[in-house]
Amino acid sequence: MLIKRKSIEQQESSRPARKPRYAPVTLSELNGVRYLHFGTEWVQGAMRLRKPDWLELEYAQQMMAWMLWIPQPLRIAQLGLGTAALTKFCYRQFPGAQVCAVELNPSVITVCESMFKLPPNDERLSVLEMDALDFVNDAANHATLDALQVDLYDATARGPVLDSADFYTACANCLAPHGIMTVNLFGDHPSYAKNVKAMKFAFGHVICLPEVHDGNVVAIAFKTRPALDFVDLAARALEIVADSKLPAKSWVKGLQSAA
Repeated sequence: MLIKRKSIEQQESSRPARKPRYAPVTLSELNGVRYLHFGTEWVQGAMRLRKPDWLELEYAQQMMAWMLWIPQPLRIAQLGLGTAALTKFCYRQFPGAQVCAVELNPSVITVCESMFKLPPNDERLSVLEMDALDFVNDAANHATLDALQVDLYDATARGPVLDSADFYTACANCLAPHGIMTVNLFGDHPSYAKNVKAMKFAFGHVICLPEVHDGNVVAIAFKTRPALDFVDLAARALEIVADSKLPAKSWVKGLQSAA
Protein backbone atom coordinates (compact mmCIF):
# COMPACT_ATOMS: atom_id res chain seq x y z
CA MET A 1 0.00 0.00 0.00
CA LEU A 2 2.35 2.82 -1.02
CA ILE A 3 3.77 6.01 -3.67
CA LYS A 4 6.36 8.64 -3.30
CA ARG A 5 4.19 11.74 -3.39
CA LYS A 6 2.69 14.17 -0.93
CA SER A 7 -0.77 13.38 0.36
CA ILE A 8 -3.77 15.60 -0.22
CA GLU A 9 -3.63 16.31 3.51
CA GLN A 10 0.00 17.49 3.32
CA GLN A 11 -0.53 19.61 0.23
CA GLU A 12 -3.56 21.36 1.61
CA SER A 13 -2.39 21.74 5.21
CA SER A 14 0.48 23.87 3.91
CA ARG A 15 -2.08 26.47 2.74
CA PRO A 16 -3.54 27.92 5.97
CA ALA A 17 -5.91 30.27 4.15
CA ARG A 18 -7.89 27.34 2.76
CA LYS A 19 -9.84 24.60 4.46
CA PRO A 20 -8.03 21.26 3.99
CA ARG A 21 -9.46 18.78 1.52
CA TYR A 22 -9.36 15.07 2.25
CA ALA A 23 -9.68 11.99 0.13
CA PRO A 24 -13.20 10.53 0.42
CA VAL A 25 -13.59 7.76 2.97
CA THR A 26 -15.35 4.76 1.42
CA LEU A 27 -16.20 1.24 2.61
CA SER A 28 -16.64 -2.21 1.13
CA GLU A 29 -17.51 -5.63 2.56
CA LEU A 30 -16.65 -9.15 1.41
CA ASN A 31 -16.99 -12.50 3.16
CA GLY A 32 -17.65 -10.98 6.55
CA VAL A 33 -14.81 -8.46 6.39
CA ARG A 34 -15.32 -4.69 6.22
CA TYR A 35 -12.65 -2.68 4.38
CA LEU A 36 -11.68 0.99 4.47
CA HIS A 37 -10.70 2.87 1.28
CA PHE A 38 -9.92 6.46 0.41
CA GLY A 39 -12.02 6.61 -2.73
CA THR A 40 -9.89 4.02 -4.58
CA GLU A 41 -9.58 0.23 -4.68
CA TRP A 42 -6.60 0.35 -2.32
CA VAL A 43 -7.36 -1.17 1.08
CA GLN A 44 -6.45 1.07 4.02
CA GLY A 45 -7.51 -1.41 6.69
CA ALA A 46 -9.93 -4.21 7.50
CA MET A 47 -12.13 -5.57 10.28
CA ARG A 48 -13.75 -8.99 10.52
CA LEU A 49 -17.29 -8.22 11.64
CA ARG A 50 -17.47 -11.18 14.04
CA LYS A 51 -14.03 -10.37 15.55
CA PRO A 52 -13.80 -6.57 15.63
CA ASP A 53 -10.72 -6.48 17.88
CA TRP A 54 -8.74 -9.04 15.88
CA LEU A 55 -5.94 -8.00 13.51
CA GLU A 56 -7.35 -9.29 10.25
CA LEU A 57 -4.47 -8.38 7.92
CA GLU A 58 -1.13 -10.17 8.22
CA TYR A 59 0.94 -7.01 7.93
CA ALA A 60 -1.03 -5.54 10.86
CA GLN A 61 -0.15 -8.62 12.88
CA GLN A 62 3.52 -8.12 12.02
CA MET A 63 3.30 -4.51 13.20
CA MET A 64 3.03 -6.03 16.70
CA ALA A 65 6.43 -7.74 16.40
CA TRP A 66 7.84 -5.37 19.02
CA MET A 67 6.05 -7.62 21.54
CA LEU A 68 8.96 -10.04 21.20
CA TRP A 69 11.10 -7.59 23.18
CA ILE A 70 8.53 -5.54 25.13
CA PRO A 71 5.99 -7.75 26.90
CA GLN A 72 4.41 -5.04 29.08
CA PRO A 73 4.46 -1.61 27.38
CA LEU A 74 3.34 1.43 29.31
CA ARG A 75 2.78 3.81 26.38
CA ILE A 76 2.01 2.97 22.74
CA ALA A 77 1.37 5.39 19.88
CA GLN A 78 -0.08 4.80 16.42
CA LEU A 79 0.52 7.24 13.55
CA GLY A 80 -2.27 6.84 10.99
CA LEU A 81 -5.50 5.40 12.37
CA GLY A 82 -6.72 3.34 9.40
CA THR A 83 -9.57 1.16 10.68
CA ALA A 84 -8.22 1.51 14.24
CA ALA A 85 -7.26 -2.18 14.16
CA LEU A 86 -3.89 -1.72 15.84
CA THR A 87 -5.24 0.88 18.23
CA LYS A 88 -8.10 -1.37 19.35
CA PHE A 89 -5.87 -4.41 19.66
CA CYS A 90 -3.32 -2.59 21.83
CA TYR A 91 -6.08 -1.08 23.96
CA ARG A 92 -7.59 -4.51 24.66
CA GLN A 93 -4.33 -6.49 24.87
CA PHE A 94 -2.45 -4.18 27.25
CA PRO A 95 -4.83 -2.95 29.97
CA GLY A 96 -1.97 -1.26 31.81
CA ALA A 97 -0.86 0.82 28.83
CA GLN A 98 -1.71 4.30 27.59
CA VAL A 99 -2.65 4.06 23.90
CA CYS A 100 -2.58 7.09 21.61
CA ALA A 101 -3.56 7.27 17.94
CA VAL A 102 -2.84 10.24 15.67
CA GLU A 103 -5.00 10.88 12.58
CA LEU A 104 -5.19 14.00 10.41
CA ASN A 105 -8.47 13.28 8.62
CA PRO A 106 -11.48 13.82 10.91
CA SER A 107 -13.68 11.65 8.67
CA VAL A 108 -11.44 8.65 9.34
CA ILE A 109 -11.93 9.10 13.07
CA THR A 110 -15.71 9.40 12.62
CA VAL A 111 -15.89 6.29 10.44
CA CYS A 112 -13.78 4.29 12.91
CA GLU A 113 -16.17 5.25 15.69
CA SER A 114 -19.31 4.44 13.70
CA MET A 115 -18.24 1.52 11.48
CA PHE A 116 -15.13 -0.05 13.02
CA LYS A 117 -16.07 -0.14 16.73
CA LEU A 118 -13.40 2.27 17.95
CA PRO A 119 -14.18 2.88 21.63
CA PRO A 120 -14.47 6.43 22.94
CA ASN A 121 -11.50 8.21 24.48
CA ASP A 122 -10.98 7.48 28.15
CA GLU A 123 -8.20 7.58 30.74
CA ARG A 124 -6.16 5.07 28.68
CA LEU A 125 -7.19 5.77 25.08
CA SER A 126 -6.55 9.04 23.25
CA VAL A 127 -7.33 9.53 19.55
CA LEU A 128 -5.90 12.86 18.40
CA GLU A 129 -6.93 14.76 15.26
CA MET A 130 -3.56 16.19 14.28
CA ASP A 131 -0.61 15.88 11.90
CA ALA A 132 1.72 13.01 12.74
CA LEU A 133 4.71 15.26 12.09
CA ASP A 134 3.50 17.70 14.73
CA PHE A 135 3.08 14.84 17.18
CA VAL A 136 6.62 13.46 16.81
CA ASN A 137 8.13 16.97 16.85
CA ASP A 138 6.39 17.85 20.12
CA ALA A 139 9.02 17.78 22.86
CA ALA A 140 6.35 16.65 25.33
CA ASN A 141 6.27 13.28 23.53
CA HIS A 142 10.03 12.76 23.45
CA ALA A 143 11.43 9.73 25.31
CA THR A 144 7.92 8.68 26.38
CA LEU A 145 6.99 5.73 24.12
CA ASP A 146 7.74 2.04 24.44
CA ALA A 147 6.29 1.27 21.00
CA LEU A 148 5.51 3.46 17.98
CA GLN A 149 3.54 2.05 15.03
CA VAL A 150 3.67 4.03 11.79
CA ASP A 151 1.17 3.41 8.98
CA LEU A 152 0.83 6.67 7.04
CA TYR A 153 -0.75 6.43 3.59
CA ASP A 154 -2.81 8.68 1.36
CA ALA A 155 -5.45 7.76 -1.24
CA THR A 156 -2.86 6.33 -3.64
CA ALA A 157 -1.78 3.86 -0.92
CA ARG A 158 1.62 3.41 -2.54
CA GLY A 159 4.09 4.99 -0.10
CA PRO A 160 4.37 6.64 3.32
CA VAL A 161 3.52 10.33 3.15
CA LEU A 162 6.24 11.04 5.74
CA ASP A 163 9.50 9.37 4.82
CA SER A 164 12.45 11.69 5.51
CA ALA A 165 15.41 11.16 7.82
CA ASP A 166 14.18 14.15 9.84
CA PHE A 167 10.80 12.49 10.34
CA TYR A 168 12.30 9.19 11.46
CA THR A 169 14.74 11.01 13.73
CA ALA A 170 11.76 12.69 15.37
CA CYS A 171 10.13 9.26 15.73
CA ALA A 172 13.29 7.95 17.41
CA ASN A 173 13.25 10.94 19.75
CA CYS A 174 9.79 9.91 20.94
CA LEU A 175 10.97 6.48 22.04
CA ALA A 176 12.42 5.50 25.38
CA PRO A 177 15.96 4.00 25.15
CA HIS A 178 14.50 0.48 24.83
CA GLY A 179 11.74 1.65 22.46
CA ILE A 180 10.86 0.05 19.12
CA MET A 181 9.13 1.43 16.02
CA THR A 182 7.35 -0.66 13.39
CA VAL A 183 6.55 0.79 9.96
CA ASN A 184 4.36 -0.46 7.13
CA LEU A 185 6.27 -0.21 3.84
CA PHE A 186 5.75 -1.40 0.28
CA GLY A 187 8.62 -3.60 -0.88
CA ASP A 188 8.15 -3.36 -4.64
CA HIS A 189 8.48 0.41 -4.95
CA PRO A 190 11.29 3.01 -4.90
CA SER A 191 9.88 4.43 -1.65
CA TYR A 192 10.98 1.26 0.13
CA ALA A 193 14.72 1.87 -0.21
CA LYS A 194 14.33 5.55 0.68
CA ASN A 195 12.43 4.76 3.87
CA VAL A 196 14.82 2.03 4.99
CA LYS A 197 17.80 4.32 4.38
CA ALA A 198 16.16 7.12 6.39
CA MET A 199 15.36 4.73 9.24
CA LYS A 200 18.91 3.41 9.35
CA PHE A 201 20.12 7.00 9.65
CA ALA A 202 17.85 7.62 12.65
CA PHE A 203 17.89 4.28 14.48
CA GLY A 204 20.49 1.98 15.97
CA HIS A 205 19.27 -1.08 14.05
CA VAL A 206 16.60 -1.87 11.43
CA ILE A 207 15.26 -5.27 10.40
CA CYS A 208 12.67 -5.91 7.66
CA LEU A 209 10.36 -8.91 7.94
CA PRO A 210 9.48 -10.96 4.83
CA GLU A 211 6.96 -9.44 2.43
CA VAL A 212 3.26 -10.27 2.90
CA HIS A 213 -0.01 -9.49 1.11
CA ASP A 214 0.41 -7.42 -2.05
CA GLY A 215 3.90 -6.21 -1.24
CA ASN A 216 3.62 -5.02 2.37
CA VAL A 217 6.90 -5.15 4.29
CA VAL A 218 7.06 -4.34 7.99
CA ALA A 219 10.29 -2.71 9.18
CA ILE A 220 11.30 -2.98 12.83
CA ALA A 221 13.49 -0.09 14.01
CA PHE A 222 15.33 -0.28 17.33
CA LYS A 223 16.56 2.80 19.12
CA THR A 224 19.19 0.57 20.76
CA ARG A 225 20.56 -2.43 18.85
CA PRO A 226 18.89 -5.55 20.32
CA ALA A 227 20.35 -8.88 21.30
CA LEU A 228 18.97 -11.36 18.76
CA ASP A 229 18.96 -14.51 20.91
CA PHE A 230 16.72 -16.73 18.81
CA VAL A 231 16.23 -19.29 21.57
CA ASP A 232 14.86 -16.59 23.85
CA LEU A 233 12.85 -15.05 21.02
CA ALA A 234 11.29 -18.44 20.19
CA ALA A 235 10.28 -18.89 23.82
CA ARG A 236 8.79 -15.41 23.91
CA ALA A 237 6.92 -16.13 20.65
CA LEU A 238 5.22 -19.13 22.26
CA GLU A 239 4.04 -16.88 25.09
CA ILE A 240 2.63 -14.37 22.58
CA VAL A 241 0.81 -17.11 20.66
CA ALA A 242 -0.74 -18.48 23.86
CA ASP A 243 -1.74 -15.02 25.11
CA SER A 244 -2.89 -13.29 21.95
CA LYS A 245 -3.09 -15.92 19.15
CA LEU A 246 -0.84 -13.74 17.00
CA PRO A 247 1.50 -15.76 14.71
CA ALA A 248 4.65 -14.73 16.57
CA LYS A 249 6.58 -17.88 15.64
CA SER A 250 6.57 -16.72 12.02
CA TRP A 251 8.05 -13.38 13.12
CA VAL A 252 11.03 -15.18 14.66
CA LYS A 253 11.52 -17.15 11.45
CA GLY A 254 11.42 -13.89 9.53
CA LEU A 255 14.00 -12.36 11.84
CA GLN A 256 16.26 -15.36 11.36
CA SER A 257 16.01 -15.11 7.58
CA ALA A 258 16.87 -11.38 7.74
CA ALA A 259 19.77 -11.77 10.17
